[in-house]
Order: sequence, then structure tokens, then C-alpha cells
Amino acid sequence: MVSIKGGRKRLVTGAVAAATAGLALGAFALSSTASGAAETAEAADAGRHAKPTILLEHGAFADGSSWNGVIADLRADGYPVIAAANPLRGPAADAAALRTVLDHVKGPKVLVAHSYGGNVISQAATDDPEVKALVYVAAFLPAPGESALELTDKYPGSTLPDALDPVTYEQADGSTATDLYIQQDKFRHQFAADVPAEHAALMAAAQRPIAQAALEEKATTAAWKTKPSWDIVTTRDLNIPAAVQRFMAKRAHAHTTEVAASHSVAVSHPHLVADVIERAARATVR
Repeated sequence: MVSIKGGRKRLVTGAVAAATAGLALGAFALSSTASGAAETAEAADAGRHAKPTILLEHGAFADGSSWNGVIADLRADGYPVIAAANPLRGPAADAAALRTVLDHVKGPKVLVAHSYGGNVISQAATDDPEVKALVYVAAFLPAPGESALELTDKYPGSTLPDALDPVTYEQADGSTATDLYIQQDKFRHQFAADVPAEHAALMAAAQRPIAQAALEEKATTAAWKTKPSWDIVTTRDLNIPAAVQRFMAKRAHAHTTEVAASHSVAVSHPHLVADVIERAARATVR
């Protein structure tokens, strides 16, 4: 004989178990949905607050290692950084080379340049909506039709011509061209007077030459006319006189910081340079 009472008890128990399982499944589903929504919101928030990539362009008589101290600070503060190789052949060609790097890096970017590199970023950043700010470090800010050589000579003070070591060579097409170095025994005084002597000697040995034609080539565009700019003016600069730097910074309505430093300010004052770059990033990328 089947006990109805017992059977009813098992039925009730089974019903309760099923209901409990259903509630558990519902709770799991709600938990999963809430967790997924939280992860999505967190990812979206992270995207909104992602830091821009900092792209650094070196100038003449230098290479990417001139940014090492700056890179260390930026990376410590969570910024992705790339120090691009500058061919130093001419603003148009060098800007095209930099564009390949800019196009490869997605998302907002802050473009930073030292010295002749200013000619390059002023052209490469034109019409690029992902470049949010420009930072010029003892650099040129040419207007269309101006060359680095022309700007250097705008005000007195540069002693670079007497420190140069020109090397003329034959190109593949039979024409001749001239590369410019700084004489190694004059390098520290001319380029890096506030850098320790041993470090300056390494910089002199590793310097990369610039084509003389690059300093004579005229700019065709000026990104600083449409993008917010920051400028570090070096008041003890023997390459680009401080008066020239102030003229360009004022014309560009740049946020300007002056420092008693040589042309190699990124080497001698990396913390200051990194701080200015981060200020530009915070002001323009939110």
C-alpha cells in the first residue's frame, strides 16, 4: 500500500526542492547579469579614463635615447610611450616616416618634439584628430614658408655654425649632399653644457647627423595653429637662441615654461619635461 501521507510529503519536498533550485538558478542568472554589467561598465570607464600614448620625436645630433629619463617618468605614471626614430632627412620626408608610427598607434596621442623634431611634428600632426596636444621642447615651431635655418638666424645667439663638422658625400644618383655633425670636442659646450661630462661624451659619440638640406627646407603646414601647444624654452641654449624660442611660443599661443638649461634639456631636466608633457595630456585628454 502506498502511503498517501508519505507520498504527499515526498511531492511537497520535491516541489520545494525544485522551487529552491529555480530560485538559485534565478539568483545565479541575476548575479551573472549584474557581474557582466559591472564588468562592461568598468571596461567603459577604463576606456574613458585611458591615458593617451606619448610619442617622442628627437631632433638633430641626437637619437631616441635622449628621451630615456623622460620615458622612465612617463611610464612610472602609467603612460604608454614610443620614442620614434627620426631619419633627419627633411621635414616632409621625416613627417611621412612619423605618420607611419602615428597611424599604427590607435587612440588619443600627445606628440612631443625636441629641436628640429618640432618641424617634423608640426607637419605630421596636421589634420590628425587623434593628436590632442603638441609639446615643443627647445624646438622649432615653424610657420608655412619658414625653415629651421631661417628661424635660428632670426635673433642672434646661436654658436652652432662654428661647432659643426660637415661631411659631403656622393649619393646613388651621382649628386652630392652634406650631413652635419657637431665636432665631438665641442659637443658638450655647444649642445649639453649642463649634462655630466661622461654622459655628454657618450651623446657626442652616438649623435646622428642631419642633412644640411633638412635645415633649409621650408615648412608647408603648422599643426600648432589648430592644436593646443606647450613649449619649454631653454634660456641657456646655444643652438636655438631663447629669443627665437620665445618668439615662436608666443606666436603659437603656447603654454610656456622657461628653464635655465642647455639645448639638451630632456637629458638634464627629465622630470620637468615629463611634468609638462603630463600637464598637456591631462588638459586635453579626458
